[in-house]
Amino acid sequence: MKLLTVAIPCYNSAAYMTRAIESALKGGDDVEVIIVNDGSTDNTAEIADSYKKHYPANVKVIHKENGGHGSAVNAGIENAHGIYFKVLDSDDWFDESAYTAVLGKLKELMSEGNIIDMFLANYVYEKVEENERKVIRYRSAVPQNQIFTWNDVRHFKQGQYILMHSVIYRTKLIKECGMKLPLKTFYVDNIFVYEPLPYVKTIYYLDANLYRYFIGRNDQSVTEENMIKRVDQQVRVTRHMIDCHDLSKIHIKKLRSYMAAYLTMMMTISSVFLMKAGTEEKLKEKDELWNYLKSKDVILYNEIYHSFLGRPMNFKSRMGQGIVGFGYWLARKIFKFN
Repeated sequence: MKLLTVAIPCYNSAAYMTRAIESALKGGDDVEVIIVNDGSTDNTAEIADSYKKHYPANVKVIHKENGGHGSAVNAGIENAHGIYFKVLDSDDWFDESAYTAVLGKLKELMSEGNIIDMFLANYVYEKVEENERKVIRYRSAVPQNQIFTWNDVRHFKQGQYILMHSVIYRTKLIKECGMKLPLKTFYVDNIFVYEPLPYVKTIYYLDANLYRYFIGRNDQSVTEENMIKRVDQQVRVTRHMIDCHDLSKIHIKKLRSYMAAYLTMMMTISSVFLMKAGTEEKLKEKDELWNYLKSKDVILYNEIYHSFLGRPMNFKSRMGQGIVGFGYWLARKIFKFN
C-alpha cells in the first residue's frame, strides 16, 4: 500500500498537466498518482497513458466520460489505495522540498503508530499576471508540531480557510463519510473540504508551502466573468453544503464555529455574484438562497444574516444593491477567489 494517493483531474489539460504530474511523481515509491482523464478532446489521454507506460508501479490512469471536476475527484477517491489522499489540479503543482517534508512527516507519524485524519500544509497563490505570490499559512490558527483536535484550534482569520489546496485526508475517512461530489458542477472543492469535517478527530499541521495554486488563465473557473456565468453552480454547491450537515447537532464548539464561518463565506460569494449578474431573476435567486438557509436552520440564518459580511448582501434598496461593488471588492480581498 502506498503512503499517499495524489489524484489529478484532467480535462483538456495537455498544455500544462505534465508539470503537475512530474511534481507528484517526485514522491517516488511512497506515492500513487491517479490521472483522471475526464472526457478530454485534446491529447490529454495520450499524455496520461505515456506516464502510465513509463511509471507502471506508480501511475494509474482512468479514462471516463466528461462529468466535471467533482466526477473526476469522485473517481480518484473510488480508486485510491494510498493511506492518505490529496487532489492536485492539473494546472497546479507541488513544491518539491515541501513535498519531501510532508511525506517525511506522514511516515514519521505512522512509525509512531499515528494515522491522523487530516493533515494541513500551506498553499501559495501564484498570480502570474501580477507577478505575485501569496502564502496562506495556519500558524496563528492551529498548533504546530503536534497532533491536535478541534478543541485545540484557535481562530481562523477571514481568508485563512482550509481549502482543497491545503488539506490531505485519510483515504478511509473520505470513503466512509459518504461524500459524493455533484457532477457537471464547478466549485465542488468547497464541498470536498467541508463535508468530511465532522468525521475528523485528529489533525496535524506542517508549516510548509506545499501546494502552488496557479491563477492567470482566462478559462479558469475563478475568473470574475466565469463566476458570474456559473453562479448557479456556486449556488448549487452552497445549497449542498447547507444540506449535508445540521450544525445544531455539531457539539464541538470550535468545529461548529468554523463550519458556520465557512458557510458565511459561501453565502457571501454566492450573493455577490448573483447581485453582480444584475438581473431580477438572479436577485430573486439570492433571496431564495437566504430563505432556503432560514428554512433549514433559523439560528444559523440569523447568525450569518447579521454578520459583518452577511448584512450588506441583503440590502433591498437600489442604493443598497449598489454596494455590491464594494462587497465584491471586500470579498475578493478577504477570500482571494480570483
